Amino acid sequence: MDRKRWEKETLESALNEHPERKETLLDSRERLNTPEDTYGSKFELPGKAPYTRGIHPTGYRGKLWTMRQYAGFGTAKETNERFRFLLEEGQNGLSVAFDLPTQIGYDSDDKMALGEVGKVGVAIDSIEDMELLLDQIPLGSVSTSMTINAPASILLAMYIAAGKNQGVAEDKLRGTVQNDILKEYIARGTYIFPPKQSMRLTTDVFEYCTKHVPKWNTISVSGYHIREAGSTAEQELAFTIANGITYAQAAVEKGLDIDDFAPRMTFFFNGHNDFLYEIAKFRAARQIWAKTVSERFGAKNEKSMMMKFHTQTGGSTLTAQQPHNNVVRTSIQALSAVLGGTQSLHTNALDEALGLPSEKAARVALRTQQIIAEESGIPNTIDPLAGSYTIETMTQELIDKAESLIGDINSKGGMLACIEEGWVQSQIMDSAYKYQKEVESGERIIVGVNEYLEEEKTEPEEITRVEDKSIKDQIRRLKNLREKRGDVSQYLDILEQKANADNENLMPSIINAVSAKVTIGEICNSLRKVWGEYRPKEIL
Repeated sequence: MDRKRWEKETLESALNEHPERKETLLDSRERLNTPEDTYGSKFELPGKAPYTRGIHPTGYRGKLWTMRQYAGFGTAKETNERFRFLLEEGQNGLSVAFDLPTQIGYDSDDKMALGEVGKVGVAIDSIEDMELLLDQIPLGSVSTSMTINAPASILLAMYIAAGKNQGVAEDKLRGTVQNDILKEYIARGTYIFPPKQSMRLTTDVFEYCTKHVPKWNTISVSGYHIREAGSTAEQELAFTIANGITYAQAAVEKGLDIDDFAPRMTFFFNGHNDFLYEIAKFRAARQIWAKTVSERFGAKNEKSMMMKFHTQTGGSTLTAQQPHNNVVRTSIQALSAVLGGTQSLHTNALDEALGLPSEKAARVALRTQQIIAEESGIPNTIDPLAGSYTIETMTQELIDKAESLIGDINSKGGMLACIEEGWVQSQIMDSAYKYQKEVESGERIIVGVNEYLEEEKTEPEEITRVEDKSIKDQIRRLKNLREKRGDVSQYLDILEQKANADNENLMPSIINAVSAKVTIGEICNSLRKVWGEYRPKEIL
């Protein structure tokens, strides 16, 4: 029986008797996929371009994804204790969360930092903090991801200097610095400098690491925060890849060869609740990037075309109501990332809608990954959903939608122009508004929020809080550092001079400055004097 005949003879009468639930119509998905939907699909194998089925020929059979739990709060000492706890529990990579003052280049004693020190991440003011953060952690063998953007070059410089002080040469360091400033203008707002100067810092990191820190991933182009701001899956995909294109183009214009830096470009996606569509999103992303790097930039190295990506489960999907339900949400999202072929994964803790995760909740989040890895059997088969009529159809649908959006961006003058005009931001705002209206009207069900409610409020047993004493200790240590280090003005003078010269790579000067115990706030304030601060265009 063909599909049209089935719809007429079988489906029609069933729909008359039992109409479809309204929520199934929200996302305009096809109710059924059949072989005819996949006609034109090419036969592919894993480890070969365009890598739809994964970048590794053996999938997870040879090596599991890196379990890289995101952590950071209070002082460097407190976060170091959490890092060592997670490593002892079986985590195999570090991921650093920085507080807001660090993210926007202010020292902990700056008036702009008041009330925010150590609250959403760890406070790092100087090389002394970085060394304390990494105390007893062997940088020659542990890879570290740092979620930092506007001052990414400064935090990387501190990491390089800390490694040197540990006796680890910079060419032996492994890790990733997010270094993705474009999504800050789009979705998060922790920018400092105007786009042109920010892009210079980003590509300075590309150039420096290509020559001196070859094992370091120089960027993690982030769709995660775009999705957290309210975008759809296809917008997350398109805007992330368009940002990746913009960085690659800037590096090429700086004189770098695509095959010198593209293998060290990585990506960062959100694992959301729409299970099948998320799996398809990850598969589509690899295919689009491989095609883009090959056709647009003429890459010859296969590693340049391989999209490596980290996934974090969706923070915006966590609910303060009935927080233990978040374990289930996180498990579904983590499973989509694994079935989609992620290279590393962070699973959110159940109490993160209420505050910083407790040790108990952080352990459950890590155990979620370990159960998928060790008990589910899923990692034993490479790309197990390939050939599914629905997964293959959704993959192609997402490719088509994302490429159409990228085409719109190109026609408007590229991603920088679209960001400066507010077009990208307005697209995300529209999607976020539509989604919120669906939740508030009850069309889209959120368990425990607008359906299946409980009268009594339930909370986790413990929530991690940053004590005032920790913040006072941080500021006291910073004051002592300034009193003991001596005059550092020469390092800031050199940095300002080089910032005024467009053709100078700033990384060597920044490394020299942080090694002399110049603080992040002092470096950023010097660059503010030269470049000014970015003020976004108002979007109506």
